[in-house]
Amino acid sequence: MILLSSIIGFIGGFGSGMFGIGGGSIRIPLLNLAGFTLISSYGLNMLALPITCFIGAFTQRQNIDFRIGGYMVLGGSVGTVLGTLIAFSLATSSVWLAVIFVMVSLVAVIAMNLNHLGSTTLNELEPSPLLLTAGTLASNTLTGMRGGSEGSLFVPLLRVLNVDMHKAIATALFAAVFTSIVGVFLYWAQGHLVWDQGLAVIVGSVIGARLGSYRSIKTKSRSLEIGLSVVIVILAMVTLLKAFVG
Repeated sequence: MILLSSIIGFIGGFGSGMFGIGGGSIRIPLLNLAGFTLISSYGLNMLALPITCFIGAFTQRQNIDFRIGGYMVLGGSVGTVLGTLIAFSLATSSVWLAVIFVMVSLVAVIAMNLNHLGSTTLNELEPSPLLLTAGTLASNTLTGMRGGSEGSLFVPLLRVLNVDMHKAIATALFAAVFTSIVGVFLYWAQGHLVWDQGLAVIVGSVIGARLGSYRSIKTKSRSLEIGLSVVIVILAMVTLLKAFVG
């Protein structure tokens, strides 16, 4: 299980660096398939998030918008607390957790592609302090309900606000470093962290995040959006299927 956890960590870390999604959209379904309960998978994912997001953010630091990131940390931290507490209240129901996981994943995909609909209103949106704070509070409430991975909605939010894809990924990773630390403390306080496998996930995630970040810098924005959308939908459906099949 430790070896398998490190491999899953690597795959999730690569996705984190590549797409700016924090890796949870990949890591949680794979950990769940490996035999961990969803709430344990949430805890393992949350434990790996701060360091993997930091690796990705550091690698892409030239693309970080620190002004935008500051407002995201503010709203996102509050959202992490709210969403995580809701997840704890549903911890005994794997089906409900899986349904929420799929719903949030689909929201992320829809939001990611909103800016391609050609709406004049959307094209005029800008990353104002109010929209950033309120948007990240709402997005982290949702993602907190499915075990973290703040970036899975951070990136779509910034794209809707017409932030360049590469800047959106780097800034989302930066903000997720701080908001995920809040989540780690909450999972630790509730006893939902499995430390042996957690350390293995972290090691694999660090290596994957570094390689994924370098790859992301060299990849076209639209390719990143398509890749992120496909990965999120497929793994979300796998998680839901497992919850029903058992």
